[in-house]
Amino acid sequence: MSESSDQQIVPGLFVTSAGEARVDPSLTEVLFELASELEGPTNLPVDVEHVLAAIVLAVRAGELESTQPLSAEDPVVVVTLVNHVKTVFEQFGGNVGRED
Repeated sequence: MSESSDQQIVPGLFVTSAGEARVDPSLTEVLFELASELEGPTNLPVDVEHVLAAIVLAVRAGELESTQPLSAEDPVVVVTLVNHVKTVFEQFGGNVGRED
């Protein structure tokens, strides 16, 4: 699979043509921090996969820019992702990954 055909969602997060997320290692810590930050306001057991799904939903809804770097300390990012994390749980029961 060619990385050049991957769609950038935000810096460091890409979706392949097969619909799989590709995460740059530099984004890993931020995703864990966001998951931890989002558990409080959502009252849900948020993990990195939920954060990834919420980011994709937020960008596709035009609520986050695909050029915007992510930070767990950015209140706009956190507030934006809260509703999308809740959506992931409401619509998909929190199941966002494929079983191997």
